[in-house]
Amino acid sequence: MRKMQEFIAKGKKIFVGLEDSKRTWRVCARCDKMPVDEASMPAKYEVLKAYFQRNFPECDIKVMYEAGLQGFWLHDMLEEDGIDCVVTPPNKLTCAKDNRVKTDKRDARRLAQNLENGDYVSCKVPDRERREDRQILRTLNQVQKNIKSTKNRIRKLLDYHGLNDGLKIGAWYDKDYLELRNMNLSKSLKISLDVLLSFLELQLKSEKELMAELHELCEKERYKQGVISKKSAPGIGWLTAIRLTLEWGDMSRFKTGKHIASFAGLTSSEYSSGDTIRRGRITAQSNDQVRSWLIESSWTAIRKDPILREKFLNVLKNTGSKKKAIVAVARKLAVRLWALETTGYPYCIGVIE
Repeated sequence: MRKMQEFIAKGKKIFVGLEDSKRTWRVCARCDKMPVDEASMPAKYEVLKAYFQRNFPECDIKVMYEAGLQGFWLHDMLEEDGIDCVVTPPNKLTCAKDNRVKTDKRDARRLAQNLENGDYVSCKVPDRERREDRQILRTLNQVQKNIKSTKNRIRKLLDYHGLNDGLKIGAWYDKDYLELRNMNLSKSLKISLDVLLSFLELQLKSEKELMAELHELCEKERYKQGVISKKSAPGIGWLTAIRLTLEWGDMSRFKTGKHIASFAGLTSSEYSSGDTIRRGRITAQSNDQVRSWLIESSWTAIRKDPILREKFLNVLKNTGSKKKAIVAVARKLAVRLWALETTGYPYCIGVIE
């Protein structure tokens, strides 16, 4: 293999597929439509860099790996060292329909082959500053999930021990949970409940701090105009505006409104062949929380914009489903948010297009 590298690969373009895992990386290198080297190594960038310097010292190297576990830091390191790097969405990789065997070795080979053939879709890699700012948002999402989970545990504890007598009926607010500290309970139940309430109190404090940080990001120069544009739309407040700005990034990368709708996973799936056309549920690709924010905003938007309400009523009439109708509105709202930011015009209530 070493002689093959020296004879075939020297001074040429090398295409490397990298399959990453937590402890090891598997790589496959190709040149002139054939594999020239395969290797397994510890998941350390220094080891990968030394491998390239040792095996392909005079070559133009291009690497591709799947988005996910390693995030984008590996992309940054490779690019800083002058190595072209592509990060591809895992769901966009092409492979044989009858492929029933999946191993790191095979995945690395497939990545290298797709890279060499140009048969891939690349992610738009956000810069480091945006990724770090976006982490505040994603940490907030995790904290809010923990808050909901802790509240459910508290309610289940009360249900299990029959402690609901005299307590508030209906929806509870944060203060209603914290007031449970005053309940007269046995020592064991008191300890258990206090632990859950202390955890809830800590999470609520963290949520407040993260919300304050997000509010400050609204005034950051690179996000300010995007937030203002989105806030002009009905149903979009400052929190949803900064959330969408951080998750979607530069809206100019989407060439048309259809592209942003597809990116958000709000377009219909399709299974068609010949004269038969079958459309199914939405593709639901990308971030599901983004769709939930858009749908939540759409319920408010249809009460403020007659055009969006008309869209809702038309789909509801044709399908009989409120879920399908509000998803259709969310798709239209996403397209309009893209138009607002790319054109620079504010939202106009009642305008059809």
